[in-house]
Amino acid sequence: MTISVFDLFKVGIGPSSSHTVGPMRAAYLFVDGLRGDGLLDRVARVHVELFGSLGATGHGHGSVKAVVLGLAGEQPHLVDPVAADPAVRAVRDTGRLRLAGTHEIGFDADDDVVLHRRKRLEFHTNGMVFLAFDASGGELRRREYYSVGGGFVLGEDDLGNPAVVPDDTPVPYAFSTADELLAITRSTGLRISDVMLANELVRRSEDEVRGELLAIWQVMRECVDRGTRATGVLPGGLKVRRRAGELKARLDVEWASGVADPLMAMEWVTLYALAVNEENAGGGRIVTAPTNGAAGIVPAVLLYYHHFVPGADDDGVVRFLLTAAAIGLLFKENASISGAEVGCQGEVGSACSMAAAGLAELLGGTPEQVENAAEIGIEHNLGLTCDPVGGLVQIPCIERNAVASIKAITAARMAVRGDGSHHVSLDKAIKTMRETGRDMKDKYKETARGGLALNVVEC
Repeated sequence: MTISVFDLFKVGIGPSSSHTVGPMRAAYLFVDGLRGDGLLDRVARVHVELFGSLGATGHGHGSVKAVVLGLAGEQPHLVDPVAADPAVRAVRDTGRLRLAGTHEIGFDADDDVVLHRRKRLEFHTNGMVFLAFDASGGELRRREYYSVGGGFVLGEDDLGNPAVVPDDTPVPYAFSTADELLAITRSTGLRISDVMLANELVRRSEDEVRGELLAIWQVMRECVDRGTRATGVLPGGLKVRRRAGELKARLDVEWASGVADPLMAMEWVTLYALAVNEENAGGGRIVTAPTNGAAGIVPAVLLYYHHFVPGADDDGVVRFLLTAAAIGLLFKENASISGAEVGCQGEVGSACSMAAAGLAELLGGTPEQVENAAEIGIEHNLGLTCDPVGGLVQIPCIERNAVASIKAITAARMAVRGDGSHHVSLDKAIKTMRETGRDMKDKYKETARGGLALNVVEC
């Protein structure tokens, strides 16, 4: 299976790639399939069931809203975050929903979307069942979908088995492990970003790759800008105050005053990460990188490069994202980027590793040093649990992104000052992450039934 850079970096809506982006995409696929098979006009009722982590934290993660929007024909990368809440409220107020934006049916979000808090489907914890019925109550279609992290959705084949549709596009430099990737760089003299770019060119021209990556970069910057201008309290009941705007105001004053603070760059990195993840928690437009819960880390480290590394330019941004994606696909193929599968080590840990690798290459690191940076980034996130208080992507998620951004920069700078040799390889660290996630109790995997989620009293 060949994973593209654009599989790891996707424009979406907060607060969760697994719980918001995935369910919205699944709902859209369901109604689009009905439309494609000429069944849409016969539908009188739709029933949806969410299982496992989706059922346990669906309300806090916006899963019900996402399902409603997807059934209405919205897609994660196109939906207007500002219009989303009013659209869902209109469905609740009227009890009517336009499937695919055209065919109106009766719909009660509380009764027609069922959240199973303690049940899961066998294939994956983030399971969904969609059913469509005609006016006589006859079943027109039943489909299962699985939101497997980062907004990726698996459907099922004609026999009802989970279906993985591999991308078998031949690429010049196929790799599935870090060792294989390093072997390619040694035999060709290419940087990791060059290897990833060469593989991307089988699908798009170089101008298209560059243009789309810079568009992703623009969305990241816009997200930070919105996050630093927004004020107030985040939705969901915890009354978490937005801090990015206030922090930026203070940093602007300190920066203008010329106060000599050797750690000022770290203050700005913290701001960037907080801004993105506050936007995510508020349901804003973000870049899934590689997940929503970890969406602040790559932008924060990229902005560190952009503002604080001499000679930073758009070419560097493109190389950063290509390098980060090469590392991200290793996690996706050999472990998981889903907090519901392996805990937050799969989300924040993977993003920290990706960002560290991207920065290390831009700091002049060799492929071996880049791999070392990626390994440091994940090694020191191993065992990280996913325990969102109240089922919301707020505590500890927002601050966790800021801390991991600093950790990624430290990992990159540490690696490029070494010679690339180290005792623990990235492949071994990823394997350890997978095994740790397998051993981790379910209550620490995005169910909000353990850790901080259990010990912090909701306000």
